[in-house]
Amino acid sequence: MSKLVKLTLAAALATALSPAVTLSSAFAAKTSLIMGMVLEPPHLDPTAGAPAAIDEIVYANVFEGLTRINDKGEVKPALAESWTISEDGLEYTFKLRSGAKFHDGTALDAGDVKFSLDRARADGSTNAQKALFADIKSVDVVDDTTVKVTLSSPAGSFLFNMGWGDAVIVAPESADGNKANPVGTGPFKFSRWAKGSALDLVRNEDYWGDKVALEKATFRFIADPAAALSAMLAGDVDAFANFPAPESIPQLEADPRFKVVIGSTEGETILSTNNAKPPFDDIRVRRAIAHAIDRKAIIDGAMFGLGTPIGTHFAPHHPAYVDLVNAYPYDPAKAKALLAEAGHGDGIKATLKLPPPSYARRGGEIIASQLREVGIDLEIIPVEWGVWVPEVFKGKDYDLTIVSHTEPMDIGIYARDDYYFNYKSEAFNATMANLNAEVNPEKRYALMMEGQKQLSQDAVNGFLFQLAKAGVWNAKINGLWENSPVQANDLTGVSWSD
Repeated sequence: MSKLVKLTLAAALATALSPAVTLSSAFAAKTSLIMGMVLEPPHLDPTAGAPAAIDEIVYANVFEGLTRINDKGEVKPALAESWTISEDGLEYTFKLRSGAKFHDGTALDAGDVKFSLDRARADGSTNAQKALFADIKSVDVVDDTTVKVTLSSPAGSFLFNMGWGDAVIVAPESADGNKANPVGTGPFKFSRWAKGSALDLVRNEDYWGDKVALEKATFRFIADPAAALSAMLAGDVDAFANFPAPESIPQLEADPRFKVVIGSTEGETILSTNNAKPPFDDIRVRRAIAHAIDRKAIIDGAMFGLGTPIGTHFAPHHPAYVDLVNAYPYDPAKAKALLAEAGHGDGIKATLKLPPPSYARRGGEIIASQLREVGIDLEIIPVEWGVWVPEVFKGKDYDLTIVSHTEPMDIGIYARDDYYFNYKSEAFNATMANLNAEVNPEKRYALMMEGQKQLSQDAVNGFLFQLAKAGVWNAKINGLWENSPVQANDLTGVSWSD
């Protein structure tokens, strides 16, 4: 065979084989993911901010705590591989993972744990959930991999609290820079943030545990519901853990390219009320609002039927939930009578500040219409999160607002003296103090039930509905959470099918 024939044959074989090679590559499992998110976080430090969008990016992905909460709401080991508890319930001794490192290469040790917990509970702490650490009396380094936490009184929820995003472990060398350049111990590392557009994480090749399947994860910020739908249909994003256009769910359910999962969240969606500001400091006015709210109309109109009515600040899927929806049945005539009794027969004028989520903006229009029917005229003021957090949440400069509180088991926020509801109740505070000290599950449930009834009785807020988790993602994606027991888009178990 001549040299020319050999070369021609080799070229022909290469041409014949190239489609097979291309086909094989095309069907190889992907190792990247683009996750759509409605809200962009103000920064990336979960120990210094309340917005859920922070944890939805960094929890379990970038930062880790002593414990972690899994997709079933269970407490699992994280940076602490094990722990022992003293008989009196006051001392927790944690054994740390060997070989765990921060993303800058510094080793995790007991000193980092002490720094993190002492920082979170310090007088000048900016931690949004500082109350989680209130029971800590001292944190002591036993050795490099052992730390002892002593409580001032038994706390039945302590291990669960240590699994919140607000309790992640940070290093003193990098803590001050975590808002812009988060340095954690997790299986993903921060890579890039194009403000207003997207944020990238990459796989941490030096992770102490099992490597994740994804080499790269991108969070793309798309606030507009119509744009979110277009992005899904066009394949510009692979998933929305919390899809913002419930009206489009039937269309996506009918498309075999997608998997639609309607799960539950810890998100109590409420008409937050400034209990210290007249006329809302009058329980009769707050009860009038409760009677003026038609929850079904709000859920149908704003959420297209996705949501569970609630009558207090507690998740319906929890075994201690008390159904108090009918404590204030929809009754406009009763609402008008209560307003007249409170001296507001001629009506009330107030403001309703609405943050960006569609449940707030859409729900706010419906609620304003309902309250208008009983004589409460609301001026709707749309605000961005950059205004809502300092003005409403921190500054308490508001009459009414709508927000979904997505922190797990957060009924205790009503006992905080400086919380933005401005609710004051010695009886409720006593119930929460007893709950915090109780370790027996049945007794804890009884106290949770008592607290729910107290909040309903005082009509602290307009309790609307439990936020549903409408997840939509490519049908080939595995491992995304179907429910949200904590604020998280945990990508540690996510992979693509071939």
